[in-house]
Amino acid sequence: MPYDVTLILGDGTGPELARVSRDVIDATGVKIQWDEQEAGVDCLEKYGTPLPESLNASIRRTKIALKAPITTPVGKGFRSVNVQLRQAFGLYACLRPCKSYPGVRSRYTNIDLVIVRENTEDLYAGIEFQRGTESLRKVYGCINEASSRKIATSPETTGLSIKPISVEGTERIHHFAFKYARTHGRKKVTTVHKANIMKFSDGLWLEVARDVARKYPDIEFEDRIVDNMCMQLIQKPELYDVLVLPNLYGDILSDLCAGLVGGLGVAPGANIGADTAVFEATHGSAPKYKGLNKVNPTAVILSGALMLEHLGEMDAARRLEQAVAAVIAAGKSVTYDLKPSRDDPTAVGTREMGQAIIRELARR
Repeated sequence: MPYDVTLILGDGTGPELARVSRDVIDATGVKIQWDEQEAGVDCLEKYGTPLPESLNASIRRTKIALKAPITTPVGKGFRSVNVQLRQAFGLYACLRPCKSYPGVRSRYTNIDLVIVRENTEDLYAGIEFQRGTESLRKVYGCINEASSRKIATSPETTGLSIKPISVEGTERIHHFAFKYARTHGRKKVTTVHKANIMKFSDGLWLEVARDVARKYPDIEFEDRIVDNMCMQLIQKPELYDVLVLPNLYGDILSDLCAGLVGGLGVAPGANIGADTAVFEATHGSAPKYKGLNKVNPTAVILSGALMLEHLGEMDAARRLEQAVAAVIAAGKSVTYDLKPSRDDPTAVGTREMGQAIIRELARR
């Protein structure tokens, strides 16, 4: 029987990336019944929402999705579709491998890191209060009444976000990180925090992390303060293996680690819950390139490889990653960002790079 998978087309360059990636994944020989669904800014006029109920219904049925990029407006407009999906389906673990591929321009070589990001709590939980609102005034009043640390600013001139970190969420993500390390032959887990300053949120994170680590004596464990972790990754990334972080730090450091390996164009991702998973590239939708057959499909295709691994199709996942790596290393049938010069006239388009990967798969 084929696997039922929701294909989220996204917006901007999303639809062309989704369809090229679908064709490449089909070329592995794994039988998939794709259910194509719309999402993003293009859905607003049609459905009145960037996240149609038909998409949610499809994911509830298939339990697995491959998602192309979706635009998130900055500072206004609708809330991130990515965040809504993670919260709606309990996708508590964000997995972002960052691996060097020969042929990708980078200052570093032989990087092989994995970011495990808690996906549902922290500042990204979206518990915010707009300045000047009655709800914010009530929160200010409660804080000032309950705490010896009075808020010096005014609710009329200040916005407020709340940072929840729970024992349950912290335990769950650290168990995920340690189990991932075991099953993938990883040797060390590093938890990242700011417990020296935020003692009751990040302090809880660190305390629980240490408790969970004791249950995995075969895996080395350490902790790093987040600002120091940034410096360490730039100076000596070879010392690190699996990093597990709260939501906001995880988002920031996953981009930093993608920078170590050449950028978001080669950075896949997965969002995994108890019974549902959504796989997606970590980059945005690049709307200025919409319909130009220009952007690099690697990150979405490698996210498809993570999906195949999740389905238990280990051989297909391995062959797909190898085919992508071979095409990039050859440097012939690759998009402009993978050429030595970004204006190289020999660069190919999104579809043509996908076809080159399909040809490489046929040899494996």
